[in-house]
Amino acid sequence: MLDQKLIRENPTSVEENLSLRGKVHNISHIHELTVKKKEIDIQVSSLQFESKKLSKLIGQEISKSPNNNSPELYNLKRKGNEYRTKISDLEEQQRTLDKQINSEISNLPNFLSKDAPIGKDENNNVQVKTWGTPLKKQNLKSHWEIGENLNLFESIKSTKISKSRFITLIGNGARLERALINFMLDMHTKNGYLELMPPALVNSESLTGSGQLPKFSNESFKCSNDDLWLSPTAEVPITAFHRNEIIDFKQLPIKYVAYSPCFRREAGSYGRDTKGLIRLHQFNKVELYWFCDPSKSSEAHQKITSDAESILKKLNLPYRLVDICTGDLGFSSSRTFDLEVWLPSSQCYREISSCSNCLDFQARRSSVRTKINKKNTYLHTLNGSGLAIGRTMAAILENGQQSDGSVKIPDALAPYFGSNSLKLS
Repeated sequence: MLDQKLIRENPTSVEENLSLRGKVHNISHIHELTVKKKEIDIQVSSLQFESKKLSKLIGQEISKSPNNNSPELYNLKRKGNEYRTKISDLEEQQRTLDKQINSEISNLPNFLSKDAPIGKDENNNVQVKTWGTPLKKQNLKSHWEIGENLNLFESIKSTKISKSRFITLIGNGARLERALINFMLDMHTKNGYLELMPPALVNSESLTGSGQLPKFSNESFKCSNDDLWLSPTAEVPITAFHRNEIIDFKQLPIKYVAYSPCFRREAGSYGRDTKGLIRLHQFNKVELYWFCDPSKSSEAHQKITSDAESILKKLNLPYRLVDICTGDLGFSSSRTFDLEVWLPSSQCYREISSCSNCLDFQARRSSVRTKINKKNTYLHTLNGSGLAIGRTMAAILENGQQSDGSVKIPDALAPYFGSNSLKLS
């Protein structure tokens, strides 16, 4: 959530910044509300100051008036009651305005980093670097063909269980998924992350705090009888883990890693990636998340991205790092680096991790603070996949495919999988 003070004092700069996302955001009405709210804040503060002075005078008058019925005391008490009534009325206006302002601001995306490349859409994203040698051969199979040949997963039968875009992992497919989860968790915990396993159901307040609600309600699955939703990413419950807390500055940065199932409607992707493991309604993911000192979030962004990269390097999967342009940035992100893994069958890179610096956007929505110079200050939050499991499996199947139909398992993963080769069982 954007800072009310920023909107009140610099509405033009806020509109100009948000317009770089490719959509005009007219915040004149919100600006008017924030100005009105500030005026009322000043009135309340002034009346409270006068009321305190009056209370002292009343105390002095009582001490020198034996019967407590002097005209002076009566007038002072009457004036005190008038102050209390005025303050109560203004505080009710404050609460109403706060609710209205927060409701409208919650639909505004995050302020963009000055370092994010300016662009209209994904075609304007900037490739920063590549790693590894992409596999380029003729007649390479797609991961879903390999999966079907090796009996690793089943999508057709899964429609009987739920509907399309769900998948059932079978035998070595389930074993490979489990191996990847354990491998990634071990890697990240050895790198200083504390492991969490959060609930898969989250309430509306949690989704609002991380930025999924109210704007993206159509992207998530909601329970009909409870205020609960299936979590679209572990980013949601981890953001809420410290909601309404003041974290000791000495504990920063706090680094979490969490495995979780993720559920998304993928409402805007009809007809895309209907086969295989790339775009499912349910998938597993290992998430990285930081709560950090606001002055160090840029440095933390580089580090969380590097931590996600380390998994791709250990698995020897070619990838590229992309700096996401302003028109393609996510709602809660100020700046994002995407890691895109090479998929030989399509001869292109596909996103496998988005590492985002959200500044104080989520912390403000969730009221997660620390004390800096004795002043309550919103923390900065960062998140990134470390990695999406299904897409990692797809990349391993395609990049490790052998001429005899088997798949070479990356050396670092072999101890977890129990073999260095994947064959028809």
